[in-house]
Amino acid sequence: MTARDNDVRWLRRAITLAEQARAGGDEPFGSLLVGAGGVLLAEARNTVVTDRDLSAHPELKLAVWAGRHLDPEVARLTTMYTSCENCAMCSAALVWAGLGTLVFALSGTTLAELQGSRHAQLALPAREVFARASRPVAVRGPLLEQEARAAHAGYWA
Repeated sequence: MTARDNDVRWLRRAITLAEQARAGGDEPFGSLLVGAGGVLLAEARNTVVTDRDLSAHPELKLAVWAGRHLDPEVARLTTMYTSCENCAMCSAALVWAGLGTLVFALSGTTLAELQGSRHAQLALPAREVFARASRPVAVRGPLLEQEARAAHAGYWA
């Protein structure tokens, strides 16, 4: 299996988590952490609505989990797969957790288009946050944008 095949596999799982979040009454976002050997370490769905917690992004939950459970070397070799490009808050958390790679399906730019102006959020691409960080973070994406868009279809209207 190629690196691209692995990315597609894990991104499809992240999109499934996003669909599950939406079905449960939350915003359609899902993420997971995969270790160096291709082992699933943890996964999370968005629970901003049901938890009434604006910080309940899956990427932030996983960064906190990584900070508590992974030593720095393991974290550096860990990849976060997410259904949508991280917001600035979650990108910063990924840096602080010491994670080495972000792979995302839907770009923040595409999400902003889907959300429209009444849902406008702070638009700061993950790559810009990482470019100012004290250590490198690899980024791959957007990948599978059409599949990821489906989880958002009609949600932001």
